[in-house]
Amino acid sequence: MARMKRATAPWRQRWREPAAGLLFVLPMLVLFVVFRFVPALGAVGMSLTDYKISGEWEFIGADNYSRLVGDPVFHASLRATLVYVAVYVPLTVVLSLATALLLNALVRNVGLFRGALFLPYVTSFVLAGVIWLWVYQLDGLLNGLLGRIDVGPVDFLGDTALVLPSLAVVSAWKGFGYSMLILVAGLKAIPSEYLEAARMDGAGPWQRLRSIVLPLLRPALFFVLVVETIGAFQVFDTIYVMTGGGPTRASYTLVYGLFDQGFRFFDFGYAATMGVVLFLIVLAFSLVQRFVLDREES
Repeated sequence: MARMKRATAPWRQRWREPAAGLLFVLPMLVLFVVFRFVPALGAVGMSLTDYKISGEWEFIGADNYSRLVGDPVFHASLRATLVYVAVYVPLTVVLSLATALLLNALVRNVGLFRGALFLPYVTSFVLAGVIWLWVYQLDGLLNGLLGRIDVGPVDFLGDTALVLPSLAVVSAWKGFGYSMLILVAGLKAIPSEYLEAARMDGAGPWQRLRSIVLPLLRPALFFVLVVETIGAFQVFDTIYVMTGGGPTRASYTLVYGLFDQGFRFFDFGYAATMGVVLFLIVLAFSLVQRFVLDREES
């Protein structure tokens, strides 16, 4: 009996910490399964049905996916989403990295500047959209400034070529604060001895940034890149407030199309299909980003 107690004691000690950790995360894990994982599985199942607002449904297999392939509105929304992502993600990452480097170089009033730069992130998209609607108006702030140099007026939200970059600027202004803080934390984690040794060897600021800072900041940059890419594909609030998908559906993105199909036309099966395809597109982009960064690191 004594030998059995001695044999089981190490097993209990090995599992004590993992079990305690699981108990701490269990409430959040339950919430994730109930409100994220189960609805995601439900959306996959709904995409295979013709689901009515009354709750009645009919299994139709892959018909919704076949319809999606031949839907010109879906093609236009996918194209608009990709253009938006191509503008928003580099703009936000570069802006976040630049402000993080500036904050990391400051020695005084760091908290004040960090709070001021983070402030737009905690404001609502509705409020940000209303503010920027005034900025972008033909008689608004930006056109007023352009008029002083005899340019314009420019219809930023009414021009099909300018509407997506204009919306991307609004979203970047609104959301770069979060990524900035992530990158500031990554910069703080870089040992100062590395930078000091490089400085003593005669490396300039650009050489230190390229050879030391960016390689050591790669995990934080990858996180920021993935998070901002996912957020760009899911853009909705800014478009809903500022353009409503216009002009002529130039800003009609995938999530806005999903919203229309589900809550305007009540075609829930087709809306779920768009959601599943959007998930697969985002997953593919994330895997490609991971592959590229891993290859560069090797």
